[in-house]
Amino acid sequence: MLLKKQRPGTSRSTANRSRVLLTLDRIRKSGAHHETMAPMPSFHRTSNYKEEGASMLFKSRSQTSRALFLIALPAILHLLLFKYIPLVGNVIVFQDYNIFQGITGSNWVGLKHFINMFTYPEFYHILRNTLLLSLYSIVFGFPAPLIMALFLNEIRSVRFKKPLQTVLYLPHFLSWVIVGGLFLNLLHYDGIVNRIAGSLGFTAIDYFTEPVYFRGLLVSIGIWKEIGWGMIIYLAALAGINPNLYEAAMVDGAGRFRQMWSITLPSLLPAIVVLLLLRAGHVLDANVEQILAFLNPLVSDVGEVVDTYVYRVGLLGAQFSYTTAIGVFKSAIGLVLIAGLNYISRKSTGESIY
Repeated sequence: MLLKKQRPGTSRSTANRSRVLLTLDRIRKSGAHHETMAPMPSFHRTSNYKEEGASMLFKSRSQTSRALFLIALPAILHLLLFKYIPLVGNVIVFQDYNIFQGITGSNWVGLKHFINMFTYPEFYHILRNTLLLSLYSIVFGFPAPLIMALFLNEIRSVRFKKPLQTVLYLPHFLSWVIVGGLFLNLLHYDGIVNRIAGSLGFTAIDYFTEPVYFRGLLVSIGIWKEIGWGMIIYLAALAGINPNLYEAAMVDGAGRFRQMWSITLPSLLPAIVVLLLLRAGHVLDANVEQILAFLNPLVSDVGEVVDTYVYRVGLLGAQFSYTTAIGVFKSAIGLVLIAGLNYISRKSTGESIY
C-alpha cells in the first residue's frame, strides 16, 4: 500500500497543540479543585462589615438624638410646667373656688359661671369691643410688617438699610409703660402735638379722653411698636428666595412691581398663611398691657375688652372661677377659629400649619 505523504512539520504542530491542550486541561482542573475546596471567608467578612457599619450608624444616630433631646429639654420642661400642668387648674370653672380651701375643698357648682357669663348684660358689649379692636389690628396691623419688609427689600444701599432696620426694631424692646407715658405726653391737651396744632390755628384735643379717637390710637401705636419686630420673619423668607427667578423675570422684561407680584408674594405665601392663622387664633386676646396703659373712665365704654374685664373682676375682685370660665371660653373660640381657618386654607391655597 502506498502511504500518503505527510507535509513537513505537520507532526510537530500536532504535538505542540496536544501539549497546549493538556496544559489548559490541567489548569482548568486545578482551578475547579481550588474553587470547591477553598473556604470562602469573603462573604462572612462582608457580612461582618455590614453589621459593624449598621452598629456604628445606630450609635451615631442615638448620640445625635440624645444631644438634640438635651438641647430641647429646657423648652419641654417649660411647656410642661407652665402650659400643660396648669391646665389641671381649669377645673375651678365648675367650682366656687375659695383660695383658702383650695381645689379639693371648694364647692362644686356645675355650669353656674358659664351661665353668669352669658347672662351678664355688659359681656356682649365687652366682647364687641374686643372683636372690633382685633379686627382693626388684623386689617391694618397685619399687612404693615409685610409692606415694610417689601419696601426694605427694594433698598439697595446697605448704609441706609441697616440703620433703618435698627430704628424700626427698637420700639419693640420698650415696655408699654414707657410707650404709654411717651404718647400720653405727646398727645395730652397741653402736649407738643396740640401746641403745634394750636400755633397753626387748630383746636387742641385731648385725644386719649375722646372715645372717637381711642381705638384708632391703640391700633396705630401698636403698629408703630411692633412693625419692626413683625417683619423679621418676612425678611428671613425674602432672603431664601432664589435670585435666579428674578434674573429670569428681568430677561422676560418684568419690572420691579411685576417681580414682586409674581415672585416675591407667592414665595412669602407660606409665611403669610401661618402668621395669619396664628393671629386669628388670638382674636379675643387684646394687648392688656397696652390698653391698661391708656385706659381711663372717659373711654372705658369703647376701651374695655375681655382681658381688662378679667383683670378687673378676677384679680381685683377675686372672682377666680368666673374669670377662669371666661378664659376657657376664649380658648375654645381660638381653637375653633384656628382649626376652621386652617382647613379652609389647606383646601384653597394648599398651605396650612398642620
